[in-house]
Amino acid sequence: MPRLRMLTALGLLSASLTTASLAAEAETTVENVRIWSESDRTRVVLDLSRPVAHSIFTLRGPDRLVVDLKDSELSKKLSALPDGTGLVRRIRSGVRANGQLRVVLDLNAAVRSRSFTVQPNSAYGDRLVIDLQRTGGPRTVKRASEGYNPGRDIVIAIDPGHGGHDPGAVGKARTREKDVALAISRALEKKVDAEPGMQAILIREGDYYVDHRKRMEIARRNNADLFISIHADAVDDRRPQGTTVYALSLKGASDEAARQLAERENATVGGVSLDDKDDVLASVLLDLSQNASLSASLDVGDDVSRELARLGNVHRRKVQQAGLIVLKSPDMPSILVETGFISNPTEERRLKDAGHQRRLADAMLAGIRSYFYENPPPDTRIAMQLKREPVRQVRHVISRGDTLSEIAERYNVSAAEIRRANRLSSDKIRVGQTLSIPVYAGG
Repeated sequence: MPRLRMLTALGLLSASLTTASLAAEAETTVENVRIWSESDRTRVVLDLSRPVAHSIFTLRGPDRLVVDLKDSELSKKLSALPDGTGLVRRIRSGVRANGQLRVVLDLNAAVRSRSFTVQPNSAYGDRLVIDLQRTGGPRTVKRASEGYNPGRDIVIAIDPGHGGHDPGAVGKARTREKDVALAISRALEKKVDAEPGMQAILIREGDYYVDHRKRMEIARRNNADLFISIHADAVDDRRPQGTTVYALSLKGASDEAARQLAERENATVGGVSLDDKDDVLASVLLDLSQNASLSASLDVGDDVSRELARLGNVHRRKVQQAGLIVLKSPDMPSILVETGFISNPTEERRLKDAGHQRRLADAMLAGIRSYFYENPPPDTRIAMQLKREPVRQVRHVISRGDTLSEIAERYNVSAAEIRRANRLSSDKIRVGQTLSIPVYAGG
């Protein structure tokens, strides 16, 4: 009996050790923590031994950002966490009772945050990226080289797709995409120019071809605040119809970043040359600018897509992402609008109709206006108008992670005012819900 009990105990001990070993193997190790800052944006990167599930939330009084990583620990080789910079005053960490590693960013100001994971590449392994944007004022993607020019117009670069030897898609009735794109772009140009505080730039004004990268260069040379490319879709099946809005994909952004770094002597970000920057600084500058630009592209794309949906048929309601060359400017929000399917005979007729072209232009302008009245570059006429005159309401679409108190802080109003404006009985909100935000002078 003693021998049997001893064997049983040894078996249980072996099982316990095996379980402990498996648990240890399941842990993710934070190998390094890196931090950079530029203007009112700060990026924190956690280098990981493997992918990890995480959650992120903010706390007030004092301002903190909390990141919880499941079954994780700091590497024993990581002797100390880096000093704070930019929006981050200090970084600290601790292991909770449930095995989660908690990383706390003590902040110098209230922030909006985004987090995402990145797969390994030739230089780094798995990463968790946390981007912080200062709140309390309009978000803007602003070039570092821009001087302060009070009261300037917001510049919208309108790009009619294809042109010249490239007709684009051709419909059953021989309607050419390049002609439809130019007609809609001209209609949008007129409406943008008629909008107080906005100015349009047409990338091509006639039936000629412009290289894709040249289109971006023209927009950047004119200091455009937004690049919008106009197209008409086509597929072999004649049934699909409706509009779709595209922004750049993460893969496309990564490819473009690699190209810019490889050709650093000719590359700029916001007018700042990358030629005299070392590899790390050039990469950080490009990454920060590109991430802010992509975020803004998705936001303005959402606004434009929502307005186009009011016209009727929508092929894709959510903004799609693709590695399209014409969207790859690293420092300028850029979207592409497929205004319909020229391969659908019914929609082909609509796309040729001047009235429908004007309605498409109206919807796109409404989306552009909605975005820039919520996010005006600070040196523009619209930004100054918002400071002088109250704007009764701004639409805000709830995103995952939004809370009523954070939305109120962002727009410098109280949660009670938002509840009254939307007849809410509590602070409960849902993803996708649209709130009317009362914005006052100086807000």
